[in-house]
Amino acid sequence: MLVNRRLAVKWAHLAHYSRYSSTYATSDKYKIVVVGAGKFTASSLSSGGLSVANQIYDRFAAAGKSLNPGDIAIVDAAEYHYYQPGWTLVGSGLRSKSSTRQSLTSLIPKRLAHIPENVKTFSPEGSSLTTTSGRTLSYDALVVAAGLQINWSGIQGLPQALVDSSSGVSSIYSYDTCDKVWNDIESLRNGNALFTQPAGVVKCAGAPQKIMWMALDRFKRTSRADKIKVDFYTGMPTMFSVKKYSDVLDRLRQERGVGGYFQHNLISIDSKNHKATFKKADGSIADVDYTTLHVTPPMGPLDFLKGSPIVDSAGWVSIDPGTLQHTKPEYSNVFALGDCSSAPTSKTATAVIAQAPVLTENLFSVMETGKVSSAKYDGYTSCPLLTGYGELLLAEFKYGLEPKETFPWMDQSKPNRFFYHLKKDLFPAAYWNLMVKGKWYGNKTIFRPSFS
Repeated sequence: MLVNRRLAVKWAHLAHYSRYSSTYATSDKYKIVVVGAGKFTASSLSSGGLSVANQIYDRFAAAGKSLNPGDIAIVDAAEYHYYQPGWTLVGSGLRSKSSTRQSLTSLIPKRLAHIPENVKTFSPEGSSLTTTSGRTLSYDALVVAAGLQINWSGIQGLPQALVDSSSGVSSIYSYDTCDKVWNDIESLRNGNALFTQPAGVVKCAGAPQKIMWMALDRFKRTSRADKIKVDFYTGMPTMFSVKKYSDVLDRLRQERGVGGYFQHNLISIDSKNHKATFKKADGSIADVDYTTLHVTPPMGPLDFLKGSPIVDSAGWVSIDPGTLQHTKPEYSNVFALGDCSSAPTSKTATAVIAQAPVLTENLFSVMETGKVSSAKYDGYTSCPLLTGYGELLLAEFKYGLEPKETFPWMDQSKPNRFFYHLKKDLFPAAYWNLMVKGKWYGNKTIFRPSFS
């Protein structure tokens, strides 16, 4: 019996290894390499990396020029991949955080090679890169889909406050802390609830106030709102970058009694004394007492990208905003999408969904003809702004902060329940079942956009 059990375990192990053996690559030459963030951030490969790798493979197959298994390599040393938009739902008590995480290897199909390492340097002039182990990988085309970096230490006292259960400080911007948000919301009985947003680039610029609206609604539904003062402190000059939606949100803020403090940037936290310090636009300092403090940390480009030859002066991969191809002609086989790119649009999963088929089409065209196709990305992005339980304002816009709405007949300036269920129910299912497999095209659902 013991021998049989050992054999069963052995064969189960071999079967598991066989399932993923082709994804663990040993070659040093690939047609296409897709770079993720690896262990440099908590986010692993950005949402776009898995999606675009699969879309590229399918695009060659659709053209009758199928790639061989292993021709496309994903370089990423992370153990897990996360559905980060779900962390707002976790912080709102609507989803368990375990539902927002899966092992990265389980999401990479056998047709894609997986190199579980991190990138150290790029050598685009030689179409190669070097990993942190010293391994050199060469490619015909490179896609950088590494996401961005969350700078937790950019706010003095924040890292220490997040691990202190009694600090009252939490954030939806990490798998490790998103459930603490819900715990802090549920345990608060009275006092001051502060929600912050930094100046500059953040993932989904609407998320800092989404969790505020959900907390406020929760306080009202549990008869605590009259004892809790809710305030929004933002480093930005308005509630939102697009005026149409900003006006609606500011009106909601005033109607619901939420304090608005604009151009206030959180710079330090004294968790022992529950005091937050903000720097105002004129350089003056404001100390504010809090009972609960939700923090959106400052963000920026990844350290391993900074200073590399493929980034601009700010540290973002320098790409044409329409074609998503590198701006330098000598790096024409380099592409990027998502948060790590210089595309001047809001950094959201929806932007990635819109970018992936454009990048795929242009990369395919470059590899086949030497030049990009007519496919262009117009900057489309979306921010599904939760404004309470059962309601959501769906902000959609493109380059120039110009609204580009999918449901114009529904008046998207008004929150409604239908949009709420898209965020709560449809989008998470579509992400895990379709997007990471390259089969989800946002407002076009499962139908791949066509390019003339």
